[in-house]
Amino acid sequence: MMPISEEIAGAFVNSQNEMASHYDARQSFTTEESFTTEDILWAAGIWSVILTLSPVIVFYMLMVA
Repeated sequence: MMPISEEIAGAFVNSQNEMASHYDARQSFTTEESFTTEDILWAAGIWSVILTLSPVIVFYMLMVA
């Protein structure tokens, strides 16, 4: 097995440390997760479309079958 040069090994360790520091920084921003007004409005809009169209889809399926 060929030995890994110190330069390559150092680059690998540095990239791992950089990834870890980016991950830690990102985690500190998202410590508190909660629903925003935009999330609630999006969910309400999706459910209103589903509930509005479901009778139409059921009626269509009964007429076609």
